[in-house]
Amino acid sequence: MEFKSPQINLYVSDLAASREFYEMLGFKLTFTAEVEGQAVHHEFVLDGFKVGLATKESTHKIHGLTPGANSGSEIVLWTEDTDLAVQYVLENGGVLLSEPHDFLNGLRSGWVQDPDGNPIQIVSRTSG
Repeated sequence: MEFKSPQINLYVSDLAASREFYEMLGFKLTFTAEVEGQAVHHEFVLDGFKVGLATKESTHKIHGLTPGANSGSEIVLWTEDTDLAVQYVLENGGVLLSEPHDFLNGLRSGWVQDPDGNPIQIVSRTSG
C-alpha cells in the first residue's frame, strides 16, 4: 500500500469568503467541485502544499459527517518578516490570535485565523 498527494481539508461555513482569504495569502485555486451547479469544495496550492476547503453543509449532506468546532490543528506559513505578514493579513480581514513574538532562539511567530476560526501560524527566522 502506498499513500501519496497529502493535503489538509478544512470545513468552512462560507466558501466564498474562505476562498478570498486563502487567495489573499497567495494560494492558487487548482480545483472546484460542484453539486447541482454550486461550488461546495475548492482546492488550492501554495509552494507545493495543498489545502482544500469544503462547506460544512455539503460535508454533512454528501458524506454524513458533522464537522465540529475548528480546533486541534493549524496551518503554518513561513515568511521573511512575521510582523509585516501578520499586519498584511490583518489589513485584509484576518483576525489576530497572538501578537508576533520571538521564541526558540531565532524564530518569530504570530497567529491569525481564517474566516472559520482555523488558526494560521506565520513564522520567520530571526538573525538571533
